[in-house]
Formats: sequence, C-alpha cells, structure tokens
Amino acid sequence: MSTLHLLVILLLVVVAVLVFGALVYLTHQHPAWREPLVVGFTGLGFLAVVVTLIVTRR
Repeated sequence: MSTLHLLVILLLVVVAVLVFGALVYLTHQHPAWREPLVVGFTGLGFLAVVVTLIVTRR
C-alpha cells in the first residue's frame, strides 16, 4: 500500500471521528432523538466499512 493510500485513510479516519463525535454530542444534548452510543457505534461501523473498502480495493 502506498503512502498516499495511508494518508487518505488517516484523513478519512480523522474526519469520521470528528463527525461521529459531533453526532454523539448532538444526540446527547437531545436524548429523545437517539441513544448517543447507538449513533456512535453506527458511525464506527460505517467508518469500518469505508476503510475496509479502501484497503481491499486495488
């Protein structure tokens, strides 16, 4: 895997962590919407799918 691929994956992870952290914070402020942990775990699952697709693609 090239350095460019690793850099793109790193940037995706950083952006995804920020977005999902913001979603968890938002749902924590409005608990009637969803459980914060469910939103966080859903986001982490989505992140895992995106990273897996990038890593396994040639």
